[in-house]
Amino acid sequence: MEQRVEAPTGALRIVLVDDHAIVRHGLRSILERESDLEVVGEASAAAEAAAVVERTRPAIVLLDLKLSTAADTEGLDLCARLTQRHPDLAVLVLTTFLDDALVVQAIHHGARGYVVKDVDTTELLRSIRAVARNESAFDSHAAGAMVRSMRVQPDRPRFTGRELGVLQLLARGLSNREIGAELYISETTVKFHVRNIMRKTDAGSRAEVVYEASKLGVI
Repeated sequence: MEQRVEAPTGALRIVLVDDHAIVRHGLRSILERESDLEVVGEASAAAEAAAVVERTRPAIVLLDLKLSTAADTEGLDLCARLTQRHPDLAVLVLTTFLDDALVVQAIHHGARGYVVKDVDTTELLRSIRAVARNESAFDSHAAGAMVRSMRVQPDRPRFTGRELGVLQLLARGLSNREIGAELYISETTVKFHVRNIMRKTDAGSRAEVVYEASKLGVI
């Protein structure tokens, strides 16, 4: 059931999509303690979620993959629908499923991040804010699953030493500013390297960059 309230000025608007009301209630309680986050809607099923997102226009959707007893991964299709209709929407998968292939499929369906429900509060909040900045977000379980699912490709692009350094930090979920601080280069230079890496990997997002680089065996 949708619950909409006025968000503080500049707060990140969030919709919760999970078929368990108690989970949504718990998430709302956690998120609304943060002054920069505001839950503006809830949904328990795919059709309801699409309508709530259309109506509330959130910045972020926290999405469980299992939304009914009929299918374990109904959330994947919903993720694709939402991100295709709302290209600026950040979808963060928050689920109990930790299957290597599912992590990869979620990224290909438009998710910017993937965390499992046993993640601690600090990591969940970090992930939410990361995807809002158009960065990738994976907890340690999901990151490991993604790397294990990769296979090295024989034909792979050539990366400079600096690009490889940037890739390593991208895989850790660092922002451009944080990468610049780590490597002692400007944020503008970091953006230049990230654009080159995205071009070389034919990736459309930072999450896909990490996926493709892992598949190529360079991180």
